[in-house]
Amino acid sequence: MNLNINEKYLYHQDTIVNIATPPGKGGIGILRVSGNLSQHIAKIFLKQIPKIKYASYLPFYDIKGKLLDKGIALFFEKPSSLTGEDILELQAHGSPIILNILLQEISSIPNVRISNPGEFLERAFINGKIDLVQAESIADLINSCSIQAAKSALSNLKGEFSKKIYKILNVIKQLRMNIEITFDFSEEEIHAIDLIHIKTNLKKILLKIKEIQHLSKYSSLLKEGAKVAIIGKPNSGKSSIFNALSGRNSAIVTKIPGTTRDILHENISINGIPVNISDTAGLRSTLDVVENIGIYRTLEEIKISNHILYVVDSNINKSSDIYQLWPKYKKFSLNLRNKITIIRNKADLSKEPIGIIKNKNYAIITISAINNKGIDILIQHLKNLNCLQLNEEGFFIAKQRHLDEIKIAKSHILYAKKILLQNSLELVAEELYAAQKAFEKILGININSNDFLNEIFSNFCIGK
Repeated sequence: MNLNINEKYLYHQDTIVNIATPPGKGGIGILRVSGNLSQHIAKIFLKQIPKIKYASYLPFYDIKGKLLDKGIALFFEKPSSLTGEDILELQAHGSPIILNILLQEISSIPNVRISNPGEFLERAFINGKIDLVQAESIADLINSCSIQAAKSALSNLKGEFSKKIYKILNVIKQLRMNIEITFDFSEEEIHAIDLIHIKTNLKKILLKIKEIQHLSKYSSLLKEGAKVAIIGKPNSGKSSIFNALSGRNSAIVTKIPGTTRDILHENISINGIPVNISDTAGLRSTLDVVENIGIYRTLEEIKISNHILYVVDSNINKSSDIYQLWPKYKKFSLNLRNKITIIRNKADLSKEPIGIIKNKNYAIITISAINNKGIDILIQHLKNLNCLQLNEEGFFIAKQRHLDEIKIAKSHILYAKKILLQNSLELVAEELYAAQKAFEKILGININSNDFLNEIFSNFCIGK
């Protein structure tokens, strides 16, 4: 990887150290060292250098040579390590006291310091062990809140997303070089460049970009999940359904109307996707100032939700027509089309049969939340919602900066295609170069800005 970062940024004289495991007590605590002084540190605190890439059970000493603990020591020699530098890992018992003693004493050695957030991965990136997308995917893997998100982050870490970017990048670079070669020759010395060939390649690049944009549309769903709001009139059973879906008694359930005044949230997983379920204030006309604030927040929650569960007391409301049940639906109908399910609750009182009926634009599910009947039908219905489907293979988590750079690259390719009709090959080459720079920025190639890299790696965990 060719990195054009200034000399000051590349120059890592210091050896860095930090605790790599989360704060608190545990069965194990890991301390990581990276840099040229790793072997020197091993001689001081282990009295020996562990065999390369072997787990050695050794005593850990303090700087005065007194025994602190016994644990596993691992040594990785450069360049065959995570960071591309010598790495020493000490796996001690998970005592914060022992780990902090080791951390403070190791960092007291000249030219050794405590690492900045993400600095181990930053060095891995600078030393060409991983590209920027792979580095970011490690943070996504750590922070993933669903199986699908973890799988997607792991796919990025393996380089699947990077491969797609590299393929497009190579086509752009090759096409640009073919065009620029013609600038060194006169028209008499060469044949006219094949404009059809250029046009074909520009179309190929655009198709690849559209493919990436299509697969990246799942990024928000994988990272943030879907939002499902439970709405309805007071005492229709919203909170009971909320508790049944979340598996917790988070919402207070009473016969008093207007118990829920604010938005309650719980996270569950459906189809391996995180789903945020919200219990909302009952929709009704009221003079209560606090309750009206809650109702306003309910209407705002409706706007940002991927799906709505409209709960009806089937013992009172015999209609299943959404316009009769909720006149305000007309106001939201454009946004809620195919995004709403009617839940006819309290079938234990109305004696309606438990089950599901699907209309053209919405489904009607009859349940008894208090008896936990029909909840399984509701959950299955949620699993089949379009907003919770990942039907594509090879989807990945794309960060907003990736999407922004892809959009920039696409705009340059589209403009290159437009000006090609004017035979402006110099301008076509310039647009291709601009698109190339956008894709290189995604991967972290030829980065000139320290601030850009600092912004990315400063958001990583301590010890990563």
